[in-house]
Amino acid sequence: MKKVISIIILLSIIISSSIVVFAGKTDNEVVSLGQDLTQEQKQEMLEFFGANEDVKVIEVTNQEEREYFGDYIDESLIGSKAISSVYVEKLPEGEGITVEKTDNITWVTEDMYKNACVTAGIEDAKIIVACPMKASGTAALTGVLKAFEDITGEEISEEEKSISSEEIAKTAKLGSTIGKEKAQELINNVKMYIIENNIKDENSIEDVIKQVSEDLSIELTQEQIDEIISLMKGISRLDLDIDHIKDQLSDIAGRINEISEENTEIKSLLQRIIDFIVDFFRRIFE
Repeated sequence: MKKVISIIILLSIIISSSIVVFAGKTDNEVVSLGQDLTQEQKQEMLEFFGANEDVKVIEVTNQEEREYFGDYIDESLIGSKAISSVYVEKLPEGEGITVEKTDNITWVTEDMYKNACVTAGIEDAKIIVACPMKASGTAALTGVLKAFEDITGEEISEEEKSISSEEIAKTAKLGSTIGKEKAQELINNVKMYIIENNIKDENSIEDVIKQVSEDLSIELTQEQIDEIISLMKGISRLDLDIDHIKDQLSDIAGRINEISEENTEIKSLLQRIIDFIVDFFRRIFE
């Protein structure tokens, strides 16, 4: 009998230990580290993220940064080293995207990360971005994309990766001249209006940009307008849904609703353009 009891106790200990080990596995969490950090800095990042010792760790290279950002921003901002890092946790369906905090990230804001993630098709995720020293934060977006693919097993298309990187780059670049908040508001308002009204025509996109910038009292150069047009043409090709975006970005859903309500003048302007074109051709063929 004593032997039987001893065996039962031993089995209980083994089973309990197995459960603890299994519970420690973090299949829904990935940490992406800049490859050029030192081992000490990498450990510092893991501790900052509060990552479990069993969490999967991947790395982002400077070459990967260049693949996605090289066409859109000055090389000095990308630099020669990948150092910004990110923690990504897949959340239950319906939780949406949150960037809990950023630390030592100087160029990219939390809202920029969130909006770029939605553009890339990322959903229901908690994100923390950090670096041991001041950094632009470009490597972090590349890290988010890689981490989300790793967690879900779903591939993000090259077009989605490229356009989300372009969105961050052009928003941040615009922010350096008109202010980050203004740039974010402008790009977001135009983007949401383009998606909601399924606008793909270049001239119509330009009309929207000009009207939104006027509403926000923002003066843009033609070069800046052309850059935003290029971005919006890319975004218009993606299968993005306005209601899904509201679900994913619940903290800015109110602002998205305001965009629809406040931009009736744009819709009126576009309708007048359409009416003019229809009337023009009607008179030709009468």
